[in-house]
Amino acid sequence: MMTSRTQGYVFVAITMCIWGGFTITSRLNALWHISPWDITALRFSLAFCILMPILIYKKDTAFLWKKEPFILAMLGGVTYCLTSYSAFHYVPAAHAAIFLNGCLPLCTALAAYFLFKQPFDRHTWLSLSIMLSAIAAMSYLMYQETGVAFSFGDALFFLSAVWWGIFTVLLKQWKLSAWHSMAGVAIWSALVYVPIYLLFLPKHLDQATLPHLVMQTIFHGVFVVIVATLAYVEAIKRLGAFQTGSIVTLAPFIAAIIAVPLLNEPLSLAIVCGLIGMGIGALQPWRWLGRKDSLQAQLEQQKNKQ
Repeated sequence: MMTSRTQGYVFVAITMCIWGGFTITSRLNALWHISPWDITALRFSLAFCILMPILIYKKDTAFLWKKEPFILAMLGGVTYCLTSYSAFHYVPAAHAAIFLNGCLPLCTALAAYFLFKQPFDRHTWLSLSIMLSAIAAMSYLMYQETGVAFSFGDALFFLSAVWWGIFTVLLKQWKLSAWHSMAGVAIWSALVYVPIYLLFLPKHLDQATLPHLVMQTIFHGVFVVIVATLAYVEAIKRLGAFQTGSIVTLAPFIAAIIAVPLLNEPLSLAIVCGLIGMGIGALQPWRWLGRKDSLQAQLEQQKNKQ
């Protein structure tokens, strides 16, 4: 029988596979001619069809009528999906690791400061310095290579990080359970977005093949929305937020490297510089060293007592 810690690492592995797969499959949407409007509608429609009957069966729908699930759905559901999916149509997957996943810790810290006046700690300041240096170096190299420092896709990824940062801070502040937050986001996103999509937004489903649509709908509607959320929360219960978050953050960076041979995407010196710098800033490896020193000190104290 697996220990609680081993179970935690299993849940981390599941989350990493799905989050890394999100980067690859979202880029494939652009190559397979599946528009952001379409995949967002398909994603939340399937999740709604799965989750709503479960909530009705459990008689657990009262929480949906509170303002918190609705606000979270508009930020971390509809708006985040539209901006992030759109960005993959303009730039390679490596840009997502830099401007979306790499900027998430920074945007989350900024959201906590502006919304709830939570000050930056020294780790956040150090991460900020490393990230800004990496972005400055990357933009300079990109300008030297292409004549353009940033693209529209990069701006969309950063905007997605802003939405997800605000979503994360509100989720923590409101203390919703994993099940309620996940179900609320999926259901309200479907109720608000799908009718607008059907009535007003452009549809390009005829430009994609049926197997591609089915695969993307199942992956994004079931694995990303439901499985990854629950696995991530279970991993945090067993390993803690810092250890879980640090390991899982690696997934998009690994996916960006895999996308180079898999999707035949370019990997320039500028992108490598950005990946390394943003990866270090997001992971904060010096905190791991501090944890090891603290653990060693505790062990020495126990030996001295004995």
